[in-house]
Amino acid sequence: MFVQIRKWTVTEGNSDKILERFTKKPGDGPSLIEQREGFIGRELLVKQTRRGDEEVVMIIRWESEEAWKAWEKSPEHIAGHRAKLKEGKPQQPEYVISMEHGNYTVVS
Repeated sequence: MFVQIRKWTVTEGNSDKILERFTKKPGDGPSLIEQREGFIGRELLVKQTRRGDEEVVMIIRWESEEAWKAWEKSPEHIAGHRAKLKEGKPQQPEYVISMEHGNYTVVS
């Protein structure tokens, strides 16, 4: 199994904006990534804080690194990023302080 982890640190009160980008609404069908061969699942986690910066972690599980690479190179994935640029959306919104990511092979 192959796992991708992304962690956003955002300004106070803005974790919901990250969640909105990746959470399905009632009545929505499966997303493009959910339809990809080799996709297993995705979880969103929010670190509970009383005050200050907030953290959102997304864990995406794939059957293999090859399945993930196929998604990254797919026309659907590339088109989604291009559409955001055409809409004039910044790559990183002002409320995002930092974003880290890593790719991992599950060994046990």
